[in-house]
Amino acid sequence: MTKFRFGLAAAVALGVCTCAGTAFAEDVPQDQIDAMRAALSKYEDPYVAVRDLYLSTVGCVHYDGMKMEGHMHYPKGAMGIHFVNLTIQGPPDPLKPNVLIYEPVGDKLKLVAVEWLVPLPAATERPMLLGQPFQGPMEGHEPLIPQGFHHYDLHAWLFKDNPEGMFAPTNPNVSCNDAQFSLAEMPTKIVEP
Repeated sequence: MTKFRFGLAAAVALGVCTCAGTAFAEDVPQDQIDAMRAALSKYEDPYVAVRDLYLSTVGCVHYDGMKMEGHMHYPKGAMGIHFVNLTIQGPPDPLKPNVLIYEPVGDKLKLVAVEWLVPLPAATERPMLLGQPFQGPMEGHEPLIPQGFHHYDLHAWLFKDNPEGMFAPTNPNVSCNDAQFSLAEMPTKIVEP
């Protein structure tokens, strides 16, 4: 795991960084991406995810691209349905994300991305993974995550191409149209580190 960098991004020294990751897959060595996809491909079956304690938040999250001062910017698109594993703690591990993200397609769920959440109290500095600074810190995403859960997060679109970039928070190619519970969320408020 020594290839995976953790630390403070130089850009953070310039001020508060909401870090809307826009890196593309070619910015991360292909062997690292391949290793992550191989390790996480078992979760293409959401029942395997549930057996490994990833629990569904049910709602399919999407954004209209609205910008609000003092809030995170989420380009127009969706995240999808989050399956959260509260038993995964400690520094971000590229092979053990604490969130799996699925897109509802017909009556099936298709794994499209993964996400790492780091609670603000557990971070002494902005987390980094795969050379990418995490976004935030921000409030929780109401109604799925309590507002008081201040955190950093990082998405990786390992299983579906994203024209916004591999580490962008939303994907315009993901849809909540087939979701039973679709949640058009407002941008999340940025908090002080």
